[in-house]
Amino acid sequence: MKRNRLFQQTRRQLATWFVVVMISIIIICEISLDRTLTRAHQLHLDRELTSTANTIHNGFSNVLDIPGELNLSAIDLLPDLCPYSDRCYETDGFELLPVEVIYKVEYYVRLLDKEGEPIAIAGKRIKSLPIDSSNSQWLDLLDDDGYPYRQTSLELHTKDQEVWGYLQVGRSVEEMREYLGIVRRVLILGFPFAATLIGIGAWWLVGKAMMPIYLSYRQIQQFTADAAHELRTPLAAIRATVESTLMRPTLNEISTRSTLETISRQNQRLSKIVSDLMILSRLDRQLSGWNTFALDELVVLNDLVNDIAEEFAALAIANNLQLRLQNEVAQPLEVVGNSEQLYRMVSNLVINAINYTPAEGTVTIMLKATRSEAAIEVRDTGIGIAKPEQKRIFNRFYRVNSDRSRQTGGSGLGLAIAMAIVQAHKGSIEVISKLGEGSAFIVKLPRLEND
Repeated sequence: MKRNRLFQQTRRQLATWFVVVMISIIIICEISLDRTLTRAHQLHLDRELTSTANTIHNGFSNVLDIPGELNLSAIDLLPDLCPYSDRCYETDGFELLPVEVIYKVEYYVRLLDKEGEPIAIAGKRIKSLPIDSSNSQWLDLLDDDGYPYRQTSLELHTKDQEVWGYLQVGRSVEEMREYLGIVRRVLILGFPFAATLIGIGAWWLVGKAMMPIYLSYRQIQQFTADAAHELRTPLAAIRATVESTLMRPTLNEISTRSTLETISRQNQRLSKIVSDLMILSRLDRQLSGWNTFALDELVVLNDLVNDIAEEFAALAIANNLQLRLQNEVAQPLEVVGNSEQLYRMVSNLVINAINYTPAEGTVTIMLKATRSEAAIEVRDTGIGIAKPEQKRIFNRFYRVNSDRSRQTGGSGLGLAIAMAIVQAHKGSIEVISKLGEGSAFIVKLPRLEND
């Protein structure tokens, strides 16, 4: 595939699109993750602030008397509470806030009157943090150093339900910002690494995915080349015969008849090749899901092998061979399939055995069965097949001995057709052979289950 420019270009395009799609998905996921984490931390922070603010608010609502004024009970509630002035920013007082979690974070508390003027502060005292008098429920603030804070505001009431002023509770979100910053850096720095791995994986996966297509393409190329070669031979013979005949000054009946007989033989060979190719095409479509022929007949294999033995007995005698039938199944052995195609499959195996068995040899057709399978075995005492070639004999146009096959009119498609028919019937075929001692082709088909 590396040497094929078309497949390499296609592979690059598919890998590129795969990388683009995967990187787009990663970018969307990273953005979604960042927003999800940001939102989750913000919700958690808001819940903390709301809980703390409600605790302080409930405490003040029970002790405040006069709007805008602090009493001793309020000061006892927050001993760290400092009347608003510049000296309040000289020290912090975390330990005096009423909620234990406040000890660990930078909370601050502000009390404002109804006009939004500061009255007192407590907790973390940040002089550079502006005091917002709009009393919005939620605010995001920055101090002079650029550190972020989140603040919530609640309206305070006296014991008589008069508006006393406002309570502002806030805390630093720098810790959250630092955490999200680390997450974003990890995502950004990990992106090139992930993109590289995706690129490598895409190239490998596309190559693996295209390999069956490339092998099919090579098979089509090889099949086309082989078919052209097989068709060219009889066509060349016909052409040569016709040209040599036309070059003669006169034609008599004998030479004319000889020419026509040669053309007839080559025409029969062409017809046989074309017929075999059409059969293979139909079988290929059958294996691909096209119902080119029915596979719903009830076929009795006992009758089928008997008919074949009778049909090819004369051919075996003509080749000085013995054709034997060995039926090891007493009861009718039935399979579901196509009788015509099964007949063709066994015939091809028998013809192949006869063609490759020397004179005075033996060809045996055996019928066997197990509980779930029916087996047809065609055994011969022929020339045998070498081990390296046994995996290739079912390839189209492949011949173990091409000269002998041409003499017998073979095109190298018989075993390929037999294999395709067996596969269409959900069966299997295997060969057992030893060079110089003969071969055995064993076909196994699913047996019809009888109740």
